[in-house]
This record gives sequence, C-alpha cells and structure tokens, in this order.
Amino acid sequence: MAIELGKDSIDIGIVVRDSDAALKFYRDTLGFEYVTAMQMPGSTMHRLMCGTTLVKLVKHDVVSENADHKGGPGGATGIRYWTITIPNLEEMTDKCRAAGYTVAVEPRDVRPGVRISMIEDPDGNWVEFLENNA
Repeated sequence: MAIELGKDSIDIGIVVRDSDAALKFYRDTLGFEYVTAMQMPGSTMHRLMCGTTLVKLVKHDVVSENADHKGGPGGATGIRYWTITIPNLEEMTDKCRAAGYTVAVEPRDVRPGVRISMIEDPDGNWVEFLENNA
C-alpha cells in the first residue's frame, strides 16, 4: 500500500549551529523565500520555501557538540545531501563560490543532458544542484 500524501512535496528540517549563517546561505544566496520565524520550547525555527518544499532551519538554544559526519554521499550513512533541480547550474554554482561557499563537486555531466554540482552549506550539509536538459 502506497503512502497517502497530503501535499506534493516534503518538508525538510535542518538543525543548524548558526541561524544567521544558515539564513545567509539558504535565503540570501540560494534565494529561498523567507516565510516566518517560530519560537518553540528550546529552539527557534526559520521557515523558508523552495518551490513547494518547506525548509525548516532549526537552531536549538543549547547546541549539541554532536554533529553529523561531513563529506557528502561518501562521508557516512544517513541523509548526506538533497537535490534541487534548477535551470542555471553554472550560474548558481558560481554565485555560491563567489559568496565563499565550498563547491564540493564542480559542475559535471552525470549522464547525457544531465549535469550536477554540489555545494556545502555552513554546517557541512551538501546541496546538489541538478540541471536536466535531457
């Protein structure tokens, strides 16, 4: 039996160490639409939209010393990266580089008509850009 969906996209929660740095990346550099901030017991959530996907940046009042392993897909098991399909791969990759972010994977062909690059956010999470001209 397939899961019954309430909407056509998922929400993703990213726990961050520094809200300002995360907002600079996701809102100011990538251009996600800022919706609101929500105070919750022990944390603040900044809600942004990427298309129909809600991206929740959560900053706990007490930041854990534990962190996910860095290194993208080969760094560890678990969620290592997420993908945004865009029409302007080179431009967005260059924009991130110019803003000082690490380009973990330079733009490259992965199959005919499909190119990717991967950028590291301030907390070491990787965002894959995918341009599909197939």
